[in-house]
Amino acid sequence: MSLTKDPEFRVSLVDDPADLRAAQALRYDVFVRELGGGGAMVDHHAGLERDRFDPFFDHLVLYDDAVGQVVAVYRMLRAEQAEAAGQFYSEDEYDLAPLRATGRRLLELGRSCVHKDYRGGAALYHLWNGLAAYVAEHQIGIMFGVASFHGTDPRAIAQPLSLLHHRHLAPEPLRVTARAPHAASMDLIPEDQIDRRAAMVDMPALIKAYLRLGGVVGEGAYVDHAFNTTDVCLIMDTAAMSDRQRRIYGSVS
Repeated sequence: MSLTKDPEFRVSLVDDPADLRAAQALRYDVFVRELGGGGAMVDHHAGLERDRFDPFFDHLVLYDDAVGQVVAVYRMLRAEQAEAAGQFYSEDEYDLAPLRATGRRLLELGRSCVHKDYRGGAALYHLWNGLAAYVAEHQIGIMFGVASFHGTDPRAIAQPLSLLHHRHLAPEPLRVTARAPHAASMDLIPEDQIDRRAAMVDMPALIKAYLRLGGVVGEGAYVDHAFNTTDVCLIMDTAAMSDRQRRIYGSVS
């Protein structure tokens, strides 16, 4: 796919199997072909990245109607859906007890990706506007989910991990912790030795978007060898979003 005309964006929740397969195909392109990930239910023959949680999530997709393609995706799991699934997806990686203890409505976000031809443009903005509407409709209090760095060596991303640890660590009441045996410290470089510019260059765009919205991170990274990533748990208290941040991606109340 290449951009030969101005995009005509449309955001929608998946409501039929064909759209879900299109979302899983985009996920395959990004997470498997680009990043080298895998998983027990990945269908290499059909080119679909999927797992046992997909039937329980709501899937938000961004279409470019100018080319008739799904160009960005997000999946979202509310607490009642997690109960039906038996757990939140990220519960294998992080102890979510602090979030559960808040008593507030939780929404787990995951599998966010944008087609390579649409990165750096307006696609993420439109996707986040769709997410904002969903959050408002379901009166979500806290959003959270794992976001990934490529590769499984935390030392290779010591700058951004240390920046997140020293300057964006979640307050104690929301501070989830990475689970052993795959937990890794993010406190790799003293705060006064961090090269912030280098750290931000190496920071994935999705994580930077969360930080702009006031997002914070849990304690420790999780090294996911099966998916070839190093994950951090991002947390967003929707009540703490500033007016300026609300204007970036839409109105969340």
